[in-house]
Amino acid sequence: MLRIDVITIFPGLFEAFLSESLVGNAIREELIGVALHDLREFTTDRHRKVDDTPYGGGPGMVMKPDPLVAAIEAVAGPKGPEREGRVILLSPQGDRLDQVRLAELATKERITLVCGRYEGIDQRAIDLAVDEEISIGDYVLSGGEVPAMVLIEGVSRLIPGVLGNPESAEKDSFQRNGLEGPQYTRPQEFRGEAVPEILRSGDHAAIERWRAERAREITRRRRPDLLRDPSGKEES
Repeated sequence: MLRIDVITIFPGLFEAFLSESLVGNAIREELIGVALHDLREFTTDRHRKVDDTPYGGGPGMVMKPDPLVAAIEAVAGPKGPEREGRVILLSPQGDRLDQVRLAELATKERITLVCGRYEGIDQRAIDLAVDEEISIGDYVLSGGEVPAMVLIEGVSRLIPGVLGNPESAEKDSFQRNGLEGPQYTRPQEFRGEAVPEILRSGDHAAIERWRAERAREITRRRRPDLLRDPSGKEES
């Protein structure tokens, strides 16, 4: 079972997310485990302060290194070969999260997610206690909690038994170097738009070919980079 620890100053943000839908079911069925750790529990002052003004000036506040390092080491152990699992900081400076990385993380036994806040965290906390940084895209949010939820959901659906039909994950966008094609359901006609005839033909081989062609068209139009091999040429 994959265990995910989350270090945050807002554990309440995760309550509904971890109790509902696919992730909630996975936790109840003990396919994954998620533990929340309130960073303020690792402070030593009476105000439970986790941030301070940055050296050198500048806007905003910066998360202090002492409570962060204490929390990470209490949860995952000191940085090094003896540590349990990977410690990941959700950060705009991190490597871009993609399906390949999610699949790698889904094979781990334990990961710890660190949710930053404010203008960032003291670099010493990263150097002393974080194994890697991950970003969910080229934009900035107010904290790492939503990115942590994105990572948890993305990893969870790749754990065997979490999805009702395992083929759902196998046919997802990005699983086969492309995007998924269009989907249709009942009614057969809606506001003058009909379900493509091929999908109602019963010819499963033809349907699969049609879906593959549509998926490739969408990928070529929206994400042509997914169709290129390492040399930059489009794969056949």
